[in-house]
Amino acid sequence: MKKISIIYGSCTDHTKDAAEQIAALLAEYSPEVLNVAECNAESFTSADFLILGTSTWGCGDLQDDWVDVLDQLKTTDLSGKRVALFGLGDSSSFSDTFVDGMGELYEFFSDKNCQIVGSVSADGYSFDSSRAFINDEFVGLPLDSDNEDHLTKERIVAWVGGLKSSL
Repeated sequence: MKKISIIYGSCTDHTKDAAEQIAALLAEYSPEVLNVAECNAESFTSADFLILGTSTWGCGDLQDDWVDVLDQLKTTDLSGKRVALFGLGDSSSFSDTFVDGMGELYEFFSDKNCQIVGSVSADGYSFDSSRAFINDEFVGLPLDSDNEDHLTKERIVAWVGGLKSSL
């Protein structure tokens, strides 16, 4: 069985909660759930499939714990690694930087020649701009626990259902 690692960065536990919901829906694969603050390069290289999550802070900033790990990964070969992304943001107060943190992860892992899977249509989302919105779709699963928490479970279930075909 392929090893799945769900790695998240979270300051308020919303991203952690989403990671745990994703893990529960993938229970038959026994995914490992890791806080990025406790990870190193091997946490990424040892998995066959990575599901990476981050929140977005301030005006589009990546969650702090990711910064050091991405610096470590600059010299790590991740070519061909399959990666799915999820991101949390505030589509109302920060509509012009909605889930930009997820966009930053996308840029980094795309540049590392990873295969990014799990894009999501913008249907049902209201936002002005996002680094995670490329070619008329989100590069991963956008979630807004501040304004649309009532849609989180439904969105995660649908997204994970689609990811299973990539496993």
